[in-house]
Amino acid sequence: MGLKRTREYALVIAMAFLMALNYEIFVFPNSFAPAGLNGIATMIQYKLQFSIGYMNLLLNVPLCLIAIFILNRDYAAKTLAFSLAFSLFALVFKYGLVDISPYIYETPNGTSTVLAPVAAGVVNGVIYGVTIKVNASTGGTSVVGALVHHKRPEQNLMRIIFILNSSVALASYFVYDYKIEPVICCIIYSYLTSLISDRIIQGGKSQVKFEIITRDFAAMSQEIIRKTHHSATVIPAKGMFSGKETDLLICVINKHQIIKLQKIIESYPGSFAYISSVNEIYGNYNISGKKRPEKRADSEI
Repeated sequence: MGLKRTREYALVIAMAFLMALNYEIFVFPNSFAPAGLNGIATMIQYKLQFSIGYMNLLLNVPLCLIAIFILNRDYAAKTLAFSLAFSLFALVFKYGLVDISPYIYETPNGTSTVLAPVAAGVVNGVIYGVTIKVNASTGGTSVVGALVHHKRPEQNLMRIIFILNSSVALASYFVYDYKIEPVICCIIYSYLTSLISDRIIQGGKSQVKFEIITRDFAAMSQEIIRKTHHSATVIPAKGMFSGKETDLLICVINKHQIIKLQKIIESYPGSFAYISSVNEIYGNYNISGKKRPEKRADSEI
């Protein structure tokens, strides 16, 4: 196993520890079920006192073993490592081998119960996003959804997971003494998990792409390079209404440079642009201000 894979497995195990801690501090003391198969395991623990550590093994290990032969083996192996580590840490906390009672979040009268799924959802979103980044998952509905999608590729993966999670939220109404609060907590938890994990998966390096229609591409591109330290790509174009030849200049910049680029465009009469968000940039798209090689107007973005 190479150094990179060792680091990835270490990160997976660290995330499993964080999830077990998250459940012990925020989920179990406030009587609500998180989404997915762990939500089912949480409800079983609540009703039957059967530890989620054991239930997670019964639910996730067979799924992961099946996934090894059907899905990507690296993904399945890391997910299996996560499930085994999560169960181990959950049992360590259950039997009091590590005392975390001073950190448990629970109000005596339940007035701040809504804050528990908020905190738990944010933490779990980080966990889910990080595991996806290293080609793993937290198990449960992610593996079920992937297996179903493998057999029925026409099915939308996120829709499958949504249906499974919605079923858990609905079931929690009956498990937690016919109360609506656990259902609301589950929805809050699921929403924040999805929101935070999406931001992590997409990356925090979101930028803005300008697509500029101009006949002064040579001068404009050089000014863009000089003032923003980002290059541009020029594509020949033709206006369908006027029939005149023009150029499409594409440039990706940082968000704080939007006003600067807008002023550049305004200084060239007859030019206009439309912008769109770019979730993440791979590679180096900056041009060093100290040693900048000569760039053509049609250089890479």
